[in-house]
Amino acid sequence: MAETAAALRTVAHNVRAARVRAGLSLDELSRRAQVSKGALVGLEKAQGNPNLATLVRLADTLGISVSALMQGPSEGRVRVVSADTVAPLWTGEQGSEARLLLTTSGPAPVEVWRWRLEPGEEYPSHPHQAGVVETVSVIAGRMALVVDGTEHRLEAGQTATFDGDTAHTYRGAGTAPCHLIMTVHLPPGPASTTFQAGGLSSGRDSGGRD
Repeated sequence: MAETAAALRTVAHNVRAARVRAGLSLDELSRRAQVSKGALVGLEKAQGNPNLATLVRLADTLGISVSALMQGPSEGRVRVVSADTVAPLWTGEQGSEARLLLTTSGPAPVEVWRWRLEPGEEYPSHPHQAGVVETVSVIAGRMALVVDGTEHRLEAGQTATFDGDTAHTYRGAGTAPCHLIMTVHLPPGPASTTFQAGGLSSGRDSGGRD
């Protein structure tokens, strides 16, 4: 609970700071991100439990990475992250999950995600900002990747990449869970400070970062 409260306070501070830097009122950010003003007010007060879809919409609107909204103290030159210590940012009804392990630093950061998709369970994502490129590498099992209405079947050992500014869906295929590593390449921007993500409790939703 203490870790969750600390993570919410960090998100609250970073959302407000990014909003002020962008010169957006609560009303304007609410309209652009399609997040209710009440939810934004609560979030900036470190209240509630924002799900992945909400964080993605806010990050895309503010022109920063999802993990930049969860930024903690800067770390050393080398960061080692164990997936078991990072709370899922999305969990499915059948046991699927997505964990944002870390984000690389630099003018064009890259998010590194670890996913598990149960057979038949899917995660639909809304289009991201222009310039976002996603890559999925299947480690075990099979998955269906649907991009702009076209389905692509991937199995262990295969990697696919696509522009993330169109609707896309991940779905577990086959009879066993699918494990994959996803990278999200973000376009260069002045507000791309990044860090290791973790600490937020998981949330169930039907859209957001893949």
